[in-house]
Amino acid sequence: MVQVLDILKLAHKGGIEPSMDLLYEKNSQIPGSFQYQINRYYAQNSWVAEDTGMLVYHYNAKRPEENFLELRYCVTGNRFCEDKTCGQCKQLPTNNCIGKHQTVDVFKFHFTSTFLHQFVHNVKLSNQKDEVLAFKFPNAFTKVFQVSLRKRDVLDDLLNHSYSGSLENIFVNAKIHELLVYSLECMDEDKEEGFTCKFLADESGRERIYQAREILLQHIGDPITIKELSRKVAMNECYVKKGFKEIFGTTIFDFYQQQRMEHAKYLLYEKGLSVTDVSALLGYSSISHFSAAFKKHTGLKPCELLK
Repeated sequence: MVQVLDILKLAHKGGIEPSMDLLYEKNSQIPGSFQYQINRYYAQNSWVAEDTGMLVYHYNAKRPEENFLELRYCVTGNRFCEDKTCGQCKQLPTNNCIGKHQTVDVFKFHFTSTFLHQFVHNVKLSNQKDEVLAFKFPNAFTKVFQVSLRKRDVLDDLLNHSYSGSLENIFVNAKIHELLVYSLECMDEDKEEGFTCKFLADESGRERIYQAREILLQHIGDPITIKELSRKVAMNECYVKKGFKEIFGTTIFDFYQQQRMEHAKYLLYEKGLSVTDVSALLGYSSISHFSAAFKKHTGLKPCELLK
């Protein structure tokens, strides 16, 4: 049986040993966005291995257009069932499922330097994580790390949600953004399970921040103010802003804009909607405002994503 690290090394090629039967696959290749691939394999023999993650930082000073950051994961202990209603199952994580097939689940998330630039273009680079996101760290490297409970929860969510269409795209974008934040913490593991904001030590405090994110996603085409958001989650505006930044590694505004623009790419490229329709769906007052925001965020004109 192929080992976990071998699977992670093979992930960038998109293939695993022929002896492992593919049960399910999902991928996205939208231009100007991150790319991801999720494969579930039937673990034909008894598989006992620790869940493992890998961060690959590819850096070439002479060819910056080829720079990228890649996250790969291999998790085990889940089960797969052909019954599509399993998306409604409340037995999570899925190792409680009575599905027929125990699985080896392999994830690959690919981020180009152009895509990651949006997170650091106005940030003072103060640590290695910032340098990696900005591709200012001068040496390529690969780091293997354990999969913490927070990362595992996100990966389980990506496998077990019941969304489809546009709602699935919004959900997946937000989860991959969250996974990127947690995965970069492998370079500063002492802080991985702790919080600076004391109110986040309380589960109810964290739940309100997660609730705030869900409300933002529900209003992807109907912008909501921070004052309205704080009222909906019954939390002080300052706490909402500080807690959001600590958990998700970005401000509320930047997160919301990033999610809107990623969804815009999906609507333009996958759904083939017109720039006019996408602008209206995302709540912009004019096409010119939307086009300017899209160009600033992605470096592309909206019409460049139309097939």
